[in-house]
Amino acid sequence: MTKIAFIGAGSTIFMKNIIGDALHMPALADATIALMDIDATRLAESELVAKKMVASLKVGAKVETTMNQRAALNGADFVVVAFQIGGYDPCTITDFEVPKQFGLRQTIADTLGIGGIMRGLRTVPHLWKICEDMRAVCPNALMLQYVNPMAINTWAIAARYPDIKQVGLCHSVQGTAAELARDLGVPVGDLRYRAGGINHMAFYLNFEARQADGSYRDLYPDLKAGYAAGSIPKESEWNPRCPNLVRYEMMKHLGYFVTESSEHFAEYVPWFIKRDRADLIERFRIPLDEYPKRCVEQIADWQAQAERFKAADTIEVKQSHEYAATIMNSLVTGTPSVIYGNIANHGYIPQLAAGSAVEVPVLVDGNGLQPTVVDDIPPQLLALMRSNQNVQDMTVQALLREDREHIYHAAMLDPHTGAELDLDQIRAMVDALLVAHGNWLPDWAQLRKAA
Repeated sequence: MTKIAFIGAGSTIFMKNIIGDALHMPALADATIALMDIDATRLAESELVAKKMVASLKVGAKVETTMNQRAALNGADFVVVAFQIGGYDPCTITDFEVPKQFGLRQTIADTLGIGGIMRGLRTVPHLWKICEDMRAVCPNALMLQYVNPMAINTWAIAARYPDIKQVGLCHSVQGTAAELARDLGVPVGDLRYRAGGINHMAFYLNFEARQADGSYRDLYPDLKAGYAAGSIPKESEWNPRCPNLVRYEMMKHLGYFVTESSEHFAEYVPWFIKRDRADLIERFRIPLDEYPKRCVEQIADWQAQAERFKAADTIEVKQSHEYAATIMNSLVTGTPSVIYGNIANHGYIPQLAAGSAVEVPVLVDGNGLQPTVVDDIPPQLLALMRSNQNVQDMTVQALLREDREHIYHAAMLDPHTGAELDLDQIRAMVDALLVAHGNWLPDWAQLRKAA
């Protein structure tokens, strides 16, 4: 019988999506679901939701809960990882408020930039602990990793634990494809696309739609013409605070559309968030401090939803667009599927650093995960990816070597940080963050405040 361990199961809505998807699949419907979290209250809420999903779908899955990580992992076939070390309060707040004191503004701050660097320092050590436990009690399991900063995490795991099978999963490729289909008025089911790059900076190399005669038509001319005419992008129903103006502007200059949101992308490059250019913020409608706003909204939404779940006899279980259950089903049944995954770069994008984390199409079947080689990415896109990989590399090197100086190097090389602050300001900001985060960081990275 298949066992699915979920580390960070207190992320109840995300757990509901992933486990709900699995329960829809006959090969996984009788699985043992081991939910683990360090927050007893959140874990109990997730247990209630999971058991009500099992009852609602009338399947035979068994739900277990524990606050012991190794116990949850024991004998697992699949390990879903979804947690945030330090949470919104205090760590996300710190990642925004301290840089703001130095004049550095951010939008999401969880993938790159100074916020992504700090989150990587907090997160990777615990991912390594999971790898140690997996070696001991489920060495053949596949880690399905949903934690940001995705590329830093994937790179760091591969560097220290190359024997652990892992894939980093994001919904940006399939999610953005649906957004573009909406902008163009094209049915999502008619799309055909191919993307490649790094997490949050993969680009659609081909983006096409099926025609009535069965042939496929290139949609890039329509995207470019629509943006030039001002008819697209259309307002986002998901987040009206941030239409896709940044990404369309990047397509105008680079020729290709990137797969992660405009609010993310604005802080990956040096051209959009500038403290003396309010006109840019207004023109591209960049939502500064967006992630803290979402955190507050999500906490309130979850509190209301948790009460509804407690009162309900059954729970509607819709299928999401996440990849995890598709991967598990393909590995268990041998049924082929294609997903976009983040994996260690063993020649899959030969123009990017060996061992780095890349995002490419991956065939999944009974033989395992088989990444596709993507070797035709245009040079201007590769150059932009390398600017982000420099930051990722220095953060990973800091973690591997336990070298605090590399934290400063990572911040110096960050495109947005370097465009806004000088070297002394960067060092002072990093110092302030290391002091503020305190024990949330590994011992070697901590910096004590002078008496």
